Amino acid sequence: MMERTVYLDNSATTRVSENAAQTALRVMTEVFGNPSSLHTLGAAAEREMTRARETVAERIGAEPEEIFFTSGGTESDNLAVLGAAYARRRLGNRIVTTAIEHPAVENAMKALERDGFEVVRVAPDRDGNVPAERFEAAIDAKTVLVSAMHVNNETGAVLPIREIGAIIKRKSAPALFHTDAVQSFCKHPIRVKRMGVDLLSLSGHKVHAPKGVGALYVKKGTHILPRAFGGGQERDLRPGTEPVPLIAALGTAVRDAPPERETLPMIEALHRALLEGLAALPEITARPVPGGSPYILNFSAGRVRAETALHFLASRGVFVSTGSACGRAKPSHVLSAMGLPEAEIRSALRVSFSAENTEADVRALLEALRDGLASLSHT
Repeated sequence: MMERTVYLDNSATTRVSENAAQTALRVMTEVFGNPSSLHTLGAAAEREMTRARETVAERIGAEPEEIFFTSGGTESDNLAVLGAAYARRRLGNRIVTTAIEHPAVENAMKALERDGFEVVRVAPDRDGNVPAERFEAAIDAKTVLVSAMHVNNETGAVLPIREIGAIIKRKSAPALFHTDAVQSFCKHPIRVKRMGVDLLSLSGHKVHAPKGVGALYVKKGTHILPRAFGGGQERDLRPGTEPVPLIAALGTAVRDAPPERETLPMIEALHRALLEGLAALPEITARPVPGGSPYILNFSAGRVRAETALHFLASRGVFVSTGSACGRAKPSHVLSAMGLPEAEIRSALRVSFSAENTEADVRALLEALRDGLASLSHT
């Protein structure tokens, strides 16, 4: 019989909170009107959306009218990247991004390259960080978009967003500045005005809300082109009847999330405990990123392939990841960009915490890893 579940794959998705689930159910059964309808049930649905919009806006220091609801992080990234690039095309064709972006950004960049845009991918250092000065060299007067994630989903590297924004201004580039904040939302403090971003992507299911809902912050006065066309919802930027139960549940999850500065010390303690435990295990190579997010730790399991280790851990009720859940077991482009040896990439695992994790979870992972390394290294 499987032991208790130890879930350490929170960068892939999180457990939906009880309150968020109850909110979704209540809205589905009691506030089921179309928010565009003019009757009282429609108005009630619109109020649920308004409350959620205000909650998300407050969390990142934005105005409610700057929040547009989407189906999740991928759509938010696509809308920001493609919408900004095509809106600014007459001003230039250069786009600057990084070599460690999520596939939602990277694959949008590939589509833009096929359409004639020049995409410059800034490389990380071997430790995972991306120095701000590399953006200084890449951004020029024809740069129409800069897209750099806030926290990397595989390594936890925190990118210098404020410094990048300052570089764009200093270069007098016509670029809009987008950041994928899917892995930092409700984990690290976000204040969009201080960060200097024009566009910022969020996802619900990374913060204990259901899958299928996200948001895009669009700075007031910023113009991007829509990628879909319909009945005018979300002020024509993201049309289609809004999934009010999911949006309301997102609002509840964000409202319930403790302040980031309260949670960070606990997560830092878990991160330290995991690092100390890994240091005592044979053949393990841990990769803590200097100045990185404590929510994520990437390490290699020696001669044991990542998929083999993952399945062994799952058999013990411990769930981690081989990297981005959107990578579908492909070799990590992030670790490759860091210049890591192929053997380390093949055996790389990712642990990602949430506020629900405990030191007992770390101990269970370390015990299962110890057993797995002892048995699998000799098979």
